[in-house]
Amino acid sequence: MYESEWLTRKRRIDYQLRALNPSWKIIHYNQVKDTSALTHHAVEEYPTQNGFADYALFVQGKLLGIIEAKKVSIDAQNALEQAKRYSLGCPYTIGEWNAFRVPFIYSSNGTRISFADLRSSTYYARDLSGFHSSQAMLDMFNQSVGNAYEWLQLNPIDLDKIRYYQIEAIQSIERTIESGKRVMMLAMATGTGKTYTAVAMIYRLLKSGLAKRVLFLVDRRALAAQAAVAFHSFETPSRNKFNQEYEVYSQRFQADDFEEDEKFDVNILPNNYLTSPDSAKSFVYICTIQRMAMNLFGRENSFLQGDDPDIDDEAIRLDIANNAFDVIIADECHRGYTPRDEGIWRNTINHFDAIKVGLTATPAAHTTAIFGQPVYRYTYEQAVLDGFLVDYEAVKISSKVRINGIFLSEGEKIGMKDTETGQERIDALEDVREFDASEIEQNITSLDSNRKILTEVFSYALEHEDRTGRFPKTLIFAVNDIQHKSHSDQLVRIAREILMRGDDFVQKITGNPNVDKPLEKIRRFRNRPEPSVVVTVDMLSTGVDIPALEYIVFLRPVKSRILWTQMLGRGTRKCTEINKECFTIFDCFDGTLIQYFTYSTDFIIEIPEEGQAVTIKEIIENIWNNIESEYNKNRLIKRLRRIAETMSAKAREAFEAFIPDGDLKGFADNLKTMLKDDFTGTMAILRNPKFQDLLINYDRARKPFYIDYAERDSVSSEYVFRVGDDQLKPEDYLDAFAEFVKLNKDKIEALSILLNNPYKWNYEALTELRNELKRNSFDEEKVQKAHEKSGHKAMADIISMIHHAEDEIYPLYTAQERVERVITEMIQAHDFNSEQLQWLAFIKEHLIQNLTLDKHAFNLIPILEMHGGLARARKVFGSFLDDLITEITLKITA
Repeated sequence: MYESEWLTRKRRIDYQLRALNPSWKIIHYNQVKDTSALTHHAVEEYPTQNGFADYALFVQGKLLGIIEAKKVSIDAQNALEQAKRYSLGCPYTIGEWNAFRVPFIYSSNGTRISFADLRSSTYYARDLSGFHSSQAMLDMFNQSVGNAYEWLQLNPIDLDKIRYYQIEAIQSIERTIESGKRVMMLAMATGTGKTYTAVAMIYRLLKSGLAKRVLFLVDRRALAAQAAVAFHSFETPSRNKFNQEYEVYSQRFQADDFEEDEKFDVNILPNNYLTSPDSAKSFVYICTIQRMAMNLFGRENSFLQGDDPDIDDEAIRLDIANNAFDVIIADECHRGYTPRDEGIWRNTINHFDAIKVGLTATPAAHTTAIFGQPVYRYTYEQAVLDGFLVDYEAVKISSKVRINGIFLSEGEKIGMKDTETGQERIDALEDVREFDASEIEQNITSLDSNRKILTEVFSYALEHEDRTGRFPKTLIFAVNDIQHKSHSDQLVRIAREILMRGDDFVQKITGNPNVDKPLEKIRRFRNRPEPSVVVTVDMLSTGVDIPALEYIVFLRPVKSRILWTQMLGRGTRKCTEINKECFTIFDCFDGTLIQYFTYSTDFIIEIPEEGQAVTIKEIIENIWNNIESEYNKNRLIKRLRRIAETMSAKAREAFEAFIPDGDLKGFADNLKTMLKDDFTGTMAILRNPKFQDLLINYDRARKPFYIDYAERDSVSSEYVFRVGDDQLKPEDYLDAFAEFVKLNKDKIEALSILLNNPYKWNYEALTELRNELKRNSFDEEKVQKAHEKSGHKAMADIISMIHHAEDEIYPLYTAQERVERVITEMIQAHDFNSEQLQWLAFIKEHLIQNLTLDKHAFNLIPILEMHGGLARARKVFGSFLDDLITEITLKITA
């Protein structure tokens, strides 16, 4: 707090400039005789027509940058305005851009660096992890961004395999970049080709010259291997492979990272590509977030290692330049499992001064905090309507144990297992014991419950086998795989006993060390008839693609929207080899999971009432009677697509009596247009009893068994907020909070004081306000979290949130921002002496924590009391102290 600007410059800024490669040579302006001889020099106290710039950065005789320094206690972001004035007033210049004569400006307090490239008319300031080196500045200056934008505009996307929405996604990214923004997100449903879209986008960025060095970041080594295959197999418009036109590098892989038939030479990136970037080189580097974090921060400051197979043992710490990459593509890099991991993930991304594009199927709060809201979305529902993904059905299984828990009576015999040794003994209870549903498989297990649930699930599977000739590939999510109480092991054992088809038919695939070669087992599950049933916990919830998967069984509770969506995403891909119509989820918690997530994902689920699905005839009649017309049209299109995917040549011949060439897929594709142009004629076909009978009893195609491979997922989470009996999404929670404030602003005294009578605002009012909010399910922390999860400011203070609830135009401030604004206004409005300014600093620190100020605080709050309390404050401020408190109170509540 007391460090002067001069000390900040010497201790912090000078150190950072000298630490770069090559090092900046710092000299005072008085020592400069000829600026054209300055090659990599930071000139102190450089004179301009608008004052002295703290540092002027010269590279090869060119004045390329200005640094405005502030002491460490001052936020440097706003100091960019001062740097702009110096840029406008520089007498010696190499050009002029929007009246500015120096293209690059920086502001720093030694801990934070803000930067702006003033050459664009729509520039945006951004934070940097460190200053640019002299070579980085020269590379930026020499880059022809305008030519790159022109190339993108003049060259349409022309690729044989690309789909319409992938073109739209790439165009959205390019438009966003051209607008001057450098951070963005692309949201595409699992299975819709995010990796292919990214490769095509990267190719265009390289071809245009907008980028030369690209980092493709993933969170699993197997996904890095898959990405490497995607780049090597990508065909450019020139009919070359991607790696024939641009270098593609990666980290080392293991044999298990690839499919059995995927073999190609891996190029390992030389370390000097990271430490000494060369603008003459154009390449793509595929890397895991784990390895990059270790390269940046060292092993001790990276992700906790444990048994994580994606930790790269050979990775070492490197002095990686912040301009090592021009573009970073973060492909499902949701490494936010813990706050620590989330921080490492954020710091890894933020180290680089690059265009950053996040790819995801499920935007989460910590990713939108970095990348913002998606600039383009392609949802699961739209992909199903377009015929690129399959729809799904739901079965809810009722189990009293899973809903109500277990009640044990006195005298009942129960097994008691030592979780350390696995030894079990039978004991008779001496008192009643009750276990609620959350304790099932954590503290107690019911063999009967697990057996009956699996028996019910497999009854559907056996009926499916009788109908189709194949047992459906089934993925069962268990609660845990903990030694000596493993729910996974119990389910495997019971499933084998029920099905009686041998051990290979049912397998466990988890991250437990007792699972031998789990990646090899995943490949067998994907590509071979056996195993047909797999039990997992988390390992197959993300990042694994099983196109032939038809049954997903939830025998574990799920509370995360992201995890739920990712789990369902395992079954969405089409599988033409088995003519996959749809997939089925089994909610073993009486449909509560489905109900819980119905309005928080883009999966729209229909649960048949009393076991009866809505028939295709009923859907057609709903359209005829104009009952939810658009909704039922979409349902019918999806049903028709399923039939088209599974019917035989004989069925097509039968459909020729009703539609041209028996092309049911084409009929489905054009159904909305036909209904618009000729509603009566089209409905006559749909309502024809023979046509409807054919839709049910059509001849099915023979179904050979083979499964292709693709893998593109990761995991994250989002909160759901409870108000009474309702579970609300963040946006709905904030709406409910706003309604609460508006209805109670005259009923709750603390609210009334804040909004209508701020003179009475004090610690008691603040405490009452917090307690009232908590009693009504609006804890301050929860409302803050809701704002953060809704894409608003994180850690907004309680005063902002109340004002914003009453009037959404009111801006959100953090407590620090609010207090700094108030103290700044006070300093500007009054002529304080040095001791008074020191006391204002103490008051500021107190206000950031408490947001109230009264006379009692001076003798109660440590930072005020330790400096003399109220008595000293009166001596310092004299009779003005009471007016000071009142003025601060009014400003703090405004």
